[in-house]
Amino acid sequence: MRTPLLLVACLCLCVEAQGALRTTGGLRKGEKRQVGMSGEGALLRRFKRGWMWNQFFLLEEYTGSDDQYVGKLHSDKDREDGTVRYVLTGEGAGSIFVIDENSGDLHATRRLDREEKAFYTLSAKAVDKFTGRDLEGPSQFTIKIHDINDNEPKFTRDPYTASVQEMADVGTFVVQVTATDADDATYGNSAKVVYSILQGQPYFSVEPETGIIRTALPNMNREVREYYQVVIQAKDMAGQMGGLSGTTTVNITLLDINNHPPRFPQGDSNIYYLVPLCSSDPGSVIGMLRATDADTGRNAEMEYTIMDEQDMFQISTNHRTQEGVITLRKHLDYEKKRTFSLRVQVENVYLDPRFHSRDSFRDTATIKISVEDEDEPPTFLHPAYVMEVKEDAKIGTVIGSVRAVDPDANRVPVRYLIDWHTDMDHVFNIHPNNGSVYIARPLDREEHAWHNISVQAAEYSKNLLYVRVLDVNDNAPTFDTTYEPLICENVKAGQRIQTVSASDADQPTGGHRFFFRLPPEASVKANFTVTDNKDNTASIVTQRSGYSSLQRGTYLVPVVITDGESPEQSSTATLTVRVCACDRHGNPRQCSADAHALSAGLSTGALVAILMCVFILLMIVVLFAALRRQAEKMEPLIMSKEDVRDNVVSYNDEGGGEEDTQAFDIGTLRHPEVVEDSAHRRDVVPEMLYPPGRWAVGRACDHTDVRDFISQKLQENDCDPTAPPYDSLATYAYEGSGSVAESLSSLQTHSSQGLQDYDCLSDWGPRFKKLADMYGGEESDRDS
Repeated sequence: MRTPLLLVACLCLCVEAQGALRTTGGLRKGEKRQVGMSGEGALLRRFKRGWMWNQFFLLEEYTGSDDQYVGKLHSDKDREDGTVRYVLTGEGAGSIFVIDENSGDLHATRRLDREEKAFYTLSAKAVDKFTGRDLEGPSQFTIKIHDINDNEPKFTRDPYTASVQEMADVGTFVVQVTATDADDATYGNSAKVVYSILQGQPYFSVEPETGIIRTALPNMNREVREYYQVVIQAKDMAGQMGGLSGTTTVNITLLDINNHPPRFPQGDSNIYYLVPLCSSDPGSVIGMLRATDADTGRNAEMEYTIMDEQDMFQISTNHRTQEGVITLRKHLDYEKKRTFSLRVQVENVYLDPRFHSRDSFRDTATIKISVEDEDEPPTFLHPAYVMEVKEDAKIGTVIGSVRAVDPDANRVPVRYLIDWHTDMDHVFNIHPNNGSVYIARPLDREEHAWHNISVQAAEYSKNLLYVRVLDVNDNAPTFDTTYEPLICENVKAGQRIQTVSASDADQPTGGHRFFFRLPPEASVKANFTVTDNKDNTASIVTQRSGYSSLQRGTYLVPVVITDGESPEQSSTATLTVRVCACDRHGNPRQCSADAHALSAGLSTGALVAILMCVFILLMIVVLFAALRRQAEKMEPLIMSKEDVRDNVVSYNDEGGGEEDTQAFDIGTLRHPEVVEDSAHRRDVVPEMLYPPGRWAVGRACDHTDVRDFISQKLQENDCDPTAPPYDSLATYAYEGSGSVAESLSSLQTHSSQGLQDYDCLSDWGPRFKKLADMYGGEESDRDS
């Protein structure tokens, strides 16, 4: 339990004043301390001596259950009759520190921490309770927080990392550690820190006051132990018992120095054996050797050298693996020399003169090399062969030969073959015994001008063979592009209209030379002529005499092209000349590039115009149909009793019922003479219902109104979207008053003034026989 710190008060002289405010704090039980401050007054008087203070002391981290007592404020004008009120202001007034306004007792309401705030400055005054007048002016005082040891030392880093060279002398500086204590360093030993080592002896030591770590053991070898972990303690209260402490870890690494020489691991003999093949190429690696060094990094870097005077082998250092690499400088010959002996030395590159002399950091070894013989493949006399042959050479023609020899002592005969992966078409073949290369298939220089072939000798020796196919003149020249010049119809005679050139797949040695001319049959009355420019081009010109103007149209000008090779090749190419009408500036108007483009397809503007026209026509048709439908609704169904238009509907056959107007062709009643026996309905299977011939009843006459009526109904039927979907032809005809057939309606039939013969209806077929019986029978009854 923390105990309060007792304060020793000093005896002071009081200040003679009219009044003074004193602060008293507990010194000893039953005593009070007083701090007097002079006030204003005209008359000075001497008072008795008292304890005068301007500050209080308070311990931090108070753990009591009651408020911590700080001290007492008292005014000389307080007669303890309850008329004086004490007022406290300043840092923490009202929250941390409170005062009894009647007695002046000052208390702290909560536990304080000196590390957060070390002192508080406040002011106090005495006030008359009834008048509110200040009896004493504000007096300032300080409450200082006394420290206790409540904070342990803390290191600035944890862990620490340090290094020191191996084999360092005793007392060599390694690193310095630092710990801090938050307690008050000016009061007691709460913040006085002492360092000690808890782990790491006997290799290292630490200075108690400074925290410096030093080496404590001589000849510490990195190769024996490289890493050390040291634990350092910092303790306050000067290291005395009861003090608080903290620890940190220091990781120390011993740095390598070159204190070990390189050594070959073969022991005392240090002999290495290598067996390279006699076929090894110069520059190839035949072996490697490696010395060991206990050091690391640059201290372990080594250099290898051959001590003997020779020019067959060389050694180099692989700086990544520190190995000695032995390579060939020349070809080995088993027949000439089969064994070699080399003396190799290794030494460190970087030496430390403090430990050893240079001679002790070297080592030597002996390398014995035995050449191994092997069956070597045949060797070609030349690394590559180039042969030439004309493309018209016959199959079986020998174009050259290759030769290879066996380098072995037994000199086995060599056999030859072609690697077919390099000659997939089997154009060439080779004689297996003498190496003669001959043609196996026809050649075409225009398809393949070069053939790269690999020839193999026995035991898998391989060589390259280049066959060049020489050109022969077997292709005819022709135009190198399509020529279609445009000229005006009033072009002048002798004017050049086009320059043409030719190309040829052949490649003659001296280059191409082409000749141009018109064929003999085209030279007679020709509108154009050809002029050879002597530079493999020709000019097409209009005829110099004869025609001065040309008709519009297309002219085909044949041009004969020949080359100057042997045998001579020729071809006839055609030049298309378009003669057009031109404006006054000589620009074609009707067969320009735009006009040719239009012939192949319509432009965007033309397509838009056509679509607009189609749209307008559709709108006109829809409008006309709407007007016609409106007019039909307005006219009466029957214009007069005499004008009855009707249709005969047949029910004795399959069809669409009453909606099917194709059931009977009423035109038969009007003009039977024009009805063909071959005219049948298209919605039923045709039958031979009528005998061949024509029938006539009455006299045919031309009625314009009937024709107009039929045309109107036909158009309405075609444009009516609600019409039944019958696949039949709707036929309309006029009947009624004025008609040859008269009225056929049972409701509007007028009696004729004279008798009429209906027997002829029986000749029309079964359909009209019933009608003849009906009307004929009716007249018989009337006569009777």
